[in-house]
Amino acid sequence: MLLKQILEIYDILDDIHADGEAVVKYLKGIDPEVDAETYPLTGEKGTTHMVKVRIPGTNGKSVGGSAPTLGILGRLGGLGARPEMIGFVSDGDGALAALAIAAKVLDMRKKGDALYGDLFISTHICPTAPTRPHDPVPFMDSPVSIAQVNKEEVSPDLDAILSIDTTKGNRIINTRGFAISQPVKKGWILREPEEMLDIMQRTTGRLPYVFAVNMQDITPYGNDVHHLNSIMQPCTCTEAPVIGVAITTETMVPGCGTGCSHYDDIEEAARFCLEVAKEFGQGHLPFYDPADYEHLQKLYGSMEKLQTLGNS
Repeated sequence: MLLKQILEIYDILDDIHADGEAVVKYLKGIDPEVDAETYPLTGEKGTTHMVKVRIPGTNGKSVGGSAPTLGILGRLGGLGARPEMIGFVSDGDGALAALAIAAKVLDMRKKGDALYGDLFISTHICPTAPTRPHDPVPFMDSPVSIAQVNKEEVSPDLDAILSIDTTKGNRIINTRGFAISQPVKKGWILREPEEMLDIMQRTTGRLPYVFAVNMQDITPYGNDVHHLNSIMQPCTCTEAPVIGVAITTETMVPGCGTGCSHYDDIEEAARFCLEVAKEFGQGHLPFYDPADYEHLQKLYGSMEKLQTLGNS
């Protein structure tokens, strides 16, 4: 369970003065040797603090091994919408989950349970993000662009990506807890691996939820089409398969709403991601079927155009 980590990190993030330094200090309190860094990232609407954590696996590439590397990205506009809103907003749940995973994996290593493959975890820390209109409920905006964040977080080192994001402002996913997307690779929306559904079913004790992803959602922001939210944006700039992990509600909840974070939902989503990391590093969990993907490529060609802004 990750409840301890969720509560401790929430206490750090629910602060108008929250920044990357506070997060890195907390992680170093668990493991003084942790490879964690933070630095400011400035955009047209202000500044946020990137946080990156790299945790080597026992057979990871960082130690000369062959196990694949998993990226876990906490997606958000901001932790708070101050001064309009007071306190931690729903949009911050993805960052909270990702950082809780980092803290738990570091604690596991200290106790002798190291992952097999390398793990890269990243998010950004902004307690004073702007908001913007969006249908059906207002969106949290961000001081920096999605393209800037993608450039910082998504690298060729990652063999697969889990993108965690609050996804409550819609009528597409109508359940409390979390739901996962189908894998997306280079413009192709692929079928869900049965192994991924097994892990979700095992960790939640319920039947799995898979949310609908449409073609618009896997195109880059900035092309003037409607997106569910930014959960699938990492797929626009990588060859690795991306699966979204959406923290959800039955009713529509705006990202800028306060008092909307449910610790049990965040913990379940984080625990699911941790179990995926264990299985993926050991080679037991494919993110997609390579044979299916290659066959689709032969039949229909490349879909990489969907990773671009399209025709001008």
